[in-house]
Amino acid sequence: MGFDFSVFKGSGVRLDEAYVSWLVQEQAVEANLYYAKLWSYYRNECLETGVRQQASLAGGENRRPYRQAQEYGLPSRITGMRSSFYGGILNGSEAEGIQRKEVVIENDIAWRIDGMVDFLFGKPVLISSGAKEAERAGQIQRILQAVLEANGGASYLQELALLGSVYGFVDVIVRMGEEVFGVSDSAGAGPKTFAEVLEAAKHIMLEAIEAPRSLPILDEDNYKKIRYYVQHFRQQHNELGSGEDGVQAENYRGQKTGRQKESHNVEVLGAEWWQRYRDGRLIGEGRNRLGAVPVVHIQNMPLPGHYEGQSDVEPLIPLQDELNTRLSDRANRVTFQSFKMYLAKGIDGFEDRVVGPGRLWSTENPEASIEEFGGDDGSEGELAHIKEIREALDKTSGVSSAAAGIIKGRLGNLTSAVALKITMMGMLAKTERKRQSYGKGIAEICRLVLRGLDAGGIFPTRPEEREIEIYWPSPLPENAMERLEEASLKVQLGVAKETVLKELGY
Repeated sequence: MGFDFSVFKGSGVRLDEAYVSWLVQEQAVEANLYYAKLWSYYRNECLETGVRQQASLAGGENRRPYRQAQEYGLPSRITGMRSSFYGGILNGSEAEGIQRKEVVIENDIAWRIDGMVDFLFGKPVLISSGAKEAERAGQIQRILQAVLEANGGASYLQELALLGSVYGFVDVIVRMGEEVFGVSDSAGAGPKTFAEVLEAAKHIMLEAIEAPRSLPILDEDNYKKIRYYVQHFRQQHNELGSGEDGVQAENYRGQKTGRQKESHNVEVLGAEWWQRYRDGRLIGEGRNRLGAVPVVHIQNMPLPGHYEGQSDVEPLIPLQDELNTRLSDRANRVTFQSFKMYLAKGIDGFEDRVVGPGRLWSTENPEASIEEFGGDDGSEGELAHIKEIREALDKTSGVSSAAAGIIKGRLGNLTSAVALKITMMGMLAKTERKRQSYGKGIAEICRLVLRGLDAGGIFPTRPEEREIEIYWPSPLPENAMERLEEASLKVQLGVAKETVLKELGY
């Protein structure tokens, strides 16, 4: 693709052009197919059918002009299609002799993922500095809070948790920008007032990189260490047509008049240098004054021996497929029960007679009869099976239907804090595991931000002042008075007042 990595010399390991080309052209394609499947099962988006698929529906029972992504996992006897392994529902082939039947999709994956995200980052976290002086610690915390708020605040952390939950991990690129490194070529010549420091901090961008874009080059002896970071993505550009003013952006309906062009972008980040390519051409490069690869890797849940973490979606896919299959089977049976079929014996021309209220038929054949048939009632075994599937989804995800009720404020009879914790034991345990991983990631992001502000001469800090601790609020609904009473007892028992206040979110 026209790469030239001769400028990457500071990391001690040569960056090979052929290897990066293989990552972009082959490895990225295979990875994207896998990650696209995970995202499709979470979103379950409605996909418009093409001409070929629409034609296949003409004789079927279900003539909807769309298909849902989770139909990928349904058997051919229901969809009338054979899906390719990774191609999705629209890239399959028509199953000969099988008509499409009723399709019922109940996306149990999405609300479980969203519930876990709400449990993890539904309430603001407290970022605490390790600086010993209270005033200094307060300044650092204000800076970090300003950076976080500039990037979306709590919603940004929820975005990280969602991407990590679906894909198994999420990466964050810390981009300092010209407002930090472009103030002056010499350290110490940056802003002097704290207000100027805060203003510069607001321009630091924390770019969330979803898994399909991530192509890390890891240390041969340590899979947790990133030597170089490569991200590859496609981008849509509008090529606008020319008008009287040279550019014609849109018409009165707001429709673009120009053509869309897709570009292939590759960015390579090293500890000392960075480059950016578009369609094989170098469009930008520069020195990385941070002195470290500006990427923080966050695993959703650790997966020993792997760079990628454990996705919350992947283990739920087989159960989701089974649930959708059984719900579709039940829907088809209901359809046959609602529209009864008749067998007429000994009645000439029965197929031409109108069936309806008030109709009178006659025949001279004394042995004539009309029988109805088709469909049978559901069994208790079927209902029990569907219930067992839902319970398996609860166990596998750690998110039960009770959790969904609590998240939505429907507490029911669970008024005791102890009862809530017992009911939510699985979800609380999983949340605690995630706190370790995401908390470590947030702290590392903060350290890189402070390191960058120090390198740019904006806000000098010592290494010990960049130590960060994350305090998490309880995800469960709580009584304010009970929390205060508990805090008072902790102080009486000798717990530091500052620690207690941080636990309360102050």
